[in-house]
Amino acid sequence: MDAPVSFRLNPKGPAAARYGAGKVPMTTLIEDYIHERLDIEGDFRAFIRERHSVADYKFVADHFKFLLTNFLPEVLIHSQEQDIRIGREHYDRGNDFFGWFLGPRMIYTSGFFTSPNQTLEQAQDQKMKLVCDKLQLQKGERYLDIGCGWGTLVATAAKDYGVDATGITIAEKGAAYGTEQIQRMGVSDRARILTLDYRDIPAGPYDKISCLEMAEHVGVRKFQDFMKQVYGMLADDGLFYLQIAGLRAKKGTLGFHFEDLVWGLFMNKYIFPGADASMPLSFVVSNLETAGFEIHSVENVGIHYSLTISRWYDNWMANRADVVKTYGEWWFRLWQMFLGWSVEIAAQGASTCFQVIANKNLDGFNRLRWIGATNLGERDLKSK
Repeated sequence: MDAPVSFRLNPKGPAAARYGAGKVPMTTLIEDYIHERLDIEGDFRAFIRERHSVADYKFVADHFKFLLTNFLPEVLIHSQEQDIRIGREHYDRGNDFFGWFLGPRMIYTSGFFTSPNQTLEQAQDQKMKLVCDKLQLQKGERYLDIGCGWGTLVATAAKDYGVDATGITIAEKGAAYGTEQIQRMGVSDRARILTLDYRDIPAGPYDKISCLEMAEHVGVRKFQDFMKQVYGMLADDGLFYLQIAGLRAKKGTLGFHFEDLVWGLFMNKYIFPGADASMPLSFVVSNLETAGFEIHSVENVGIHYSLTISRWYDNWMANRADVVKTYGEWWFRLWQMFLGWSVEIAAQGASTCFQVIANKNLDGFNRLRWIGATNLGERDLKSK
């Protein structure tokens, strides 16, 4: 098969027969690559950019098997036992594994850039400030972060804004790392990480609640219950910040973006099993409003995610030797494919991310608080 000069497909053994007569399904190519039946020589990022020249997005037998045996049962069940098991299999893999691409901030969510040339750390610091400012955090308030990862936002909010901060995660290794961060930053008196499933969070009330890219794991079937739970935990004059990865809406009633579907199934099989609540914005807004929330603002930060993942990819490649030594070639290649492909998926709008600010839809809520407040991220950060 002729390939662009910037990369070359080098299949091995019996797999070579698949690469001699036109394009191959992207899923087949990925399986061959991660199982070392195929090498991609040259510039891997160029391969991702030019993937349409060698791959298509046909459904293959593995898709139907995965849908029937894994995806649909997980979507329908989403029991507490299942969600904890799946979550820990991913997030408790090892802090070293995640550190090799997340970098020193250990934040597994999209950063926020005011220039495409900024570093990952600048973007993540700006994102944390933006979250705190959008929530209008005030000293002494009770702040809850659901799905707190390695605790960086919890510790920062307690240190820089003086809130009493509680982080929730099911990941035991992440909780231990977060507790150490809290101690290093000197805020153990007003910050803590609890290792809990979201269904077991203490009732509150909390003045401010955030949930950054954890709600996807709740699942479509349980999403409305989760929104109602957050509503019940939030003070009547409180604010809710929801950052959620989403998908673009399909084109028309029957029109789908087939690459989006193939990418989504790859992500669900290998990267985020059970995270089936990454949906178009209409799903998110409808569920928030049904639960009793009023939407104040929505900011699409999908292109910020593309830039964030690009930095993650660079970190991952720079740490290749350590990854392979500790976890093996399979894990290195899988994450290389995940990160490399996701940069372009986010850049083309196939996957995106929304920052949503909401409050309880009550007559007595003081809506004057929005006047002069942080409403749009880039404008606010550049003005300061």
